[in-house]
Order: sequence, then C-alpha cells, then structure tokens
Amino acid sequence: MRRTAGLAALAVAAATAAALPLTTASTAQGAPAVVRADVVSDALAALQRHPGAARSTAGQAFVAGTTLVDPDGSTHVRFDRTLDGLRVVGGDLVVHRDASGGWDGVSQTVAAPLTVGTDASIAKSAATRTVLARSARTAAVRGDDRAEARELVVDAARATPRLAWEVVTGGTQADGTPSRLATYVDARTGMVIRSEEQVVNVDGQGQTLYSGTVPLQVSGSGTAYTLKDATRGGTYTTDMKNAEDSIFCQVFGAGCSTGTTFTSTSTTFGNGQTSNRASAGADAQYGSDVTWDYFKAVHGRNGIWNDGRGSYNRVHYGNGYVNAFWDGSKMTYGDGDGVDFGPLVSLDVAGHEMTHGVTENSANLTYSGESGGLNEATSDIFGTLVEFHAANANDPADYLIGEEFDLKEHVGFRRMDRPSSDGSSLDCWSSTAKDVDVHYSSGIGNHFFYLLAEGSGTKTIGGVSHSSTTCNGSSVTGIGRDAAASIWYRALAVYMTSGTTYAGARTATLDAARDLYGAGSAQHNAVAAAWSAVSVG
Repeated sequence: MRRTAGLAALAVAAATAAALPLTTASTAQGAPAVVRADVVSDALAALQRHPGAARSTAGQAFVAGTTLVDPDGSTHVRFDRTLDGLRVVGGDLVVHRDASGGWDGVSQTVAAPLTVGTDASIAKSAATRTVLARSARTAAVRGDDRAEARELVVDAARATPRLAWEVVTGGTQADGTPSRLATYVDARTGMVIRSEEQVVNVDGQGQTLYSGTVPLQVSGSGTAYTLKDATRGGTYTTDMKNAEDSIFCQVFGAGCSTGTTFTSTSTTFGNGQTSNRASAGADAQYGSDVTWDYFKAVHGRNGIWNDGRGSYNRVHYGNGYVNAFWDGSKMTYGDGDGVDFGPLVSLDVAGHEMTHGVTENSANLTYSGESGGLNEATSDIFGTLVEFHAANANDPADYLIGEEFDLKEHVGFRRMDRPSSDGSSLDCWSSTAKDVDVHYSSGIGNHFFYLLAEGSGTKTIGGVSHSSTTCNGSSVTGIGRDAAASIWYRALAVYMTSGTTYAGARTATLDAARDLYGAGSAQHNAVAAAWSAVSVG
C-alpha cells in the first residue's frame, strides 16, 4: 500500500466443481444457518427452467456456492459456471427467488450463451513459455521466473469469451508487495489476453500505536499468553521479523511463512511505541477484532467466510515496506519507511484489508477494470465504517484512509469526499474508467458512498473538514452511514458478481435499496441521485 498505488486486495478464482451439498447461508440479520439441499437444488431447477436467463448452451453446468436468506424467506443462491467441465472465469451468477419460491431473476455479467469450443490448440507448456518470456520483458514484477499453468478455463471476464490457459507467476512488485500474477493465454492462438494481479495493495489489553490502550481477548494463563482470540474464530497475530515471502509461496500459495505468534508473560501486549514489536501486533489484532464485530453486529456476517472461522495477521513484513495486503487467507502489514509512514496497522487499513476477504467470499469482484475499482472502493467504504463503529477517541472517525500512519501530512493515501485531491483518483465516471488503475478508479465508488451517506457541501467530521461537490452540479442530501452501509453490503452480498461494472453497481444498489426501504423511498431515490452525481446514470 503506497501513496501512488493505495491499498490492495486479492481476487482469487472460484473453486472447481463440486456436488450440491447442504450449504451454509447467511441471514440478513443473524448468524449462518444450514439451508436444506432442496433450497439450492430448487434454485438450480428454477435456473434451468429459464434457459434465457441461464444463457443456456450445450455442456454448461452450475456449481452452488453460498446462499443468503432474507427475513421474509426470499433466497439468493450464488453459482459458479462450468462449460464442458471447465471453470468459466467471470461466469458466476446469483439466482433470486421470492418468499413463495417464485422466480425473481438473475444477477450476472455474462451477456450471451457461451459458444466457445473447449479443445485447446496450444499446449500448456507453450502457454507457460509465452508468459515467462513476457515477464522477462517487463519490469513491473521482479523475480517472476517461476510459473504454474493451473488449468484450462473459459475466460468470460471480457466481452468476448475465449478458451484460455491460466498461468500464474510469482515475484515481487516494485513496492515490495509479493506478486501472484494470473495471465490468461488464448488456447487457440497463443496470444496473451490479459493479466490480473492476485496479491495486491492494508481479557487482556493492547497498548497500540494508533488506538491507545484497547481490550483484547488473548489465550493462555499464568505467565504465558499468546495474541490469539478464541472468541473470534481463533484469529491471531504474528511477527514476520522483517522477512518476506519466498518465490515458491508467491507462485504456488503454499509453504508461506506464518511468522511467530506474539507471546507475553502478562495479558498486556505492546507499550504503544515502535520500540516494542508487539505494539504493531496489538493494532492489527484490535483492527481484525473490530472489523469482525462490525460485520457481525451490523450485517450478520460471521467472519470473512461467514462460517465462524478466523484468519490471522502478519506484521513487520519486509524492510521499509510501505504497504499492506490480503492474499486469500491472511492480512499482512509492512512497517512503513519510518520517515513519511509508520507501520501500516491503523484501524481503517485493518478494516480495508479484512474487507478484501469479505469481498472475495461474496461478490468476488475481479481485480481489474471497473470491477477492480469497485473492489477497492468496497474496502475503503467498510474500512471507514469500521473506524466509525469503533468510536475510538484516539482515532476519531473520518473519511480519510490511512491518516494515522502518515507521519508528516496526516492526510493518508486517499479521501472519500474529494478522491481527486490525491492527484490521481477519479471523482467522476467516464468511459475511460475501466483503463485506470483500480486504486484510482475506486474514487468513483468512494465519492458515491460519501455523497449517499453524508451529502454534498462542507462539514466537519472527526475533527476534519470535508467538502464534496458533484459532477453534475446537483446538491445531494445524505441518508446517513447506517442506511448507506446496509445498501452497499446487500448489493455486494446479493446482487454484485465478479464482473460488475459501475453501471451494474448502480443497478445493484438500487435493487438493494428497493429491498430494504421500498421502491420510490427516500433512500431509493438518494441512491439514484448519488450515482448521477458521480456521472453513473
């Protein structure tokens, strides 16, 4: 996470096909519940009865994922798509059924039946050589000389679906972030279609760097304690001792260092200063605790995977590493350069990184193009909401991202009321948004959310002056953070899919506002007004 590239996320491809088992569902306001297999199979049957909605074609099949159940009994079942047994990247969809089991439509980005042959003309080895040769010619990633051709897929993430080899290389990005780059090679022509970075840019107590003295649940007794919380899925925090991930870890996602779990002879971890390595660990643990509590209390989500499992944090990663990342299983934080930036373990960054896990395990927004901007915006949105939820006097909540570890300017990497104030982020949508780095195109979603929650004009929030204008010259009245958060979360969990664009996000949030507050309600109308105010209409 650096000023020029911002916070980051990971969009990991969907799992391969499996049978239709009993599945875990989340309720709109509660813990996960076991859903009968017939709810999933009925949704699949409904999809098959609507071949147009299913984009019906020979050899196509669907694999059930998560299910969300509304209080009135309406269901929303996610499916991944296969074609002749091959995973369709970007082919995910959500089947909606009303309380009586009636058909209520589909959310997806695949626009037409997949008429793609599934016999490769290019060998896996040839695709791998192409990617390695291409990597050798670029300077974006260092050390990406190992590759794994994972599988033959149908790449439907772009307008024209193609049969492709997914080849993964590892290395190190320019700012020190590990790289796991998925490159899609046309299996008929051998030409590179696109690339997607998959590791991207953050009763005891903790004496933290940024949040003061905070309560922490720790494990142990007597004079032996560990920074591990059994009440939140066993989430724990480790010290990487300034080591970095190996190239094998970056390519294969295996054999990665977990670091050393923090221990203490008392129930207190850290001393509030960087001189004590556990201080940054206490910040990270506190951040994951508050993020866990926020999603559970406000959105009924039980952890990243919504099944009660915890994750873990790694702090003190690398030397002078000014970034933080989520890699599919854990959050990792650098120490900053010690001059402009301190350790990147502030509360909003912890919320940002953990939210990438939530996004990956819900809409799974692809980390490129407009969907990548939405992925980043989602983490900024919920990272900010976590800060408000914490109500910590040592870190008053605002719409700045990362201001706590910004040692000189105290303005952070980004701000949601005026995204363009960083010199690169977009305030307004245009047709070129899809070509902008996702850390900058995220400004459109951030600006929308700020206007929806707070409205346009000037005000002071958390002791910081905020001033937001609109792209169409309108005035927008905010509906409050709580309503805006509920709308964005429902849109993410129920309506967005991996390829959702900003136009699709407008539709998804309008659908969510209609569900929660009614068509034509003040909240529903405000969503439309806020999107128009950022030129998404």
